[in-house]
Amino acid sequence: MKIDFHTHVKISKQSTFMPEYFKEMMKEAKASGLDALAMTEHFNTLRFNDIYEYLAKNYPYENGYYFVEGLKLFPGIEVDVKETGHILLIGGREAILNIRAALDNHTDKSNFIPFKDLLDLAEKEDVLKIGAHAFRESTPLHQHDPEQLMRLDALDLNGKDLYAYGTDTYYQKLKSFADEHGLPIVAGSDTHQFLQYSSVYNDFMVDCQTAAELKSCIINGDYKLEVSPTLEIKVKSATLVKKLMKQLLNKSGRLEVNL
Repeated sequence: MKIDFHTHVKISKQSTFMPEYFKEMMKEAKASGLDALAMTEHFNTLRFNDIYEYLAKNYPYENGYYFVEGLKLFPGIEVDVKETGHILLIGGREAILNIRAALDNHTDKSNFIPFKDLLDLAEKEDVLKIGAHAFRESTPLHQHDPEQLMRLDALDLNGKDLYAYGTDTYYQKLKSFADEHGLPIVAGSDTHQFLQYSSVYNDFMVDCQTAAELKSCIINGDYKLEVSPTLEIKVKSATLVKKLMKQLLNKSGRLEVNL
């Protein structure tokens, strides 16, 4: 099972959820060779619940995932913490919606939830906890208390950061940090636009059905990290297209998707 642990279904936090764009994204993810995605949309994105309302009306939810356009779509969320940094949480639908509801009073930068409190909340729901882009200059995670970092289940090998900082250099830096804290590494493309799919992904030896099964495979090392030889062109082209799409949305307020 080829899975990407860090993906988005909206162009940006400020854009509305667009069903046609969502469907196109899922089709392209499948066409890129992926079997599964973790949908880690930002917790403070505009009208977060629109996504899950749409999914509930249009796609079956089986075990711990939605089945969408031939793909397994695992529910997830990306959360900002008070001390700076982003955490990816992946789990069952109810668990993710419970976490989002608990964060209602923490959506502004002035009152983001403390890292420890978020981990406490996540552990009550038994979700997969991944530290996102640990060395990104704008939202670093490496400065946190090692005792709290070691409560994570994995660290994110982020496609955008591999492009921005250099594949070999960034991977070695992340690997050293992960080893120091006893954490595995999983790949996440950080896709907002479909050209970025399969820039990085995880090749699991087991066809997982739930977040608990995903976590077990990660702990046991039953997967391989894959980095595309065309990562640079995938990320660069997706970034340019995303920028253009955001400009079109800002001008018209809507976007026609005929790709």
